[in-house]
Amino acid sequence: MPINGVLDLHTFLPKEVKFLLEDYIDECLAKGITDLRIIHGKGRGDFRRTVHSFLSKSNKVQQFQIAPPEAGHWGATLVKLKVPK
Repeated sequence: MPINGVLDLHTFLPKEVKFLLEDYIDECLAKGITDLRIIHGKGRGDFRRTVHSFLSKSNKVQQFQIAPPEAGHWGATLVKLKVPK
């Protein structure tokens, strides 16, 4: 999986999301990537709620929001990570 700031969750199971996000965020920070786009899909919103729940509890996340229409709208979330000291 490329570490480029874009994570597509379509091929993962809901139970994998928390651990995947944690590892992906760590790898992005190690590469100096602080702006992420997480593609969780529109569907029923289960992945989105799981992603947002994780992000709201992470001390590595500065802010997150639903992506604008050109970046996936409510099927994706934009994340700004805190710059490590």
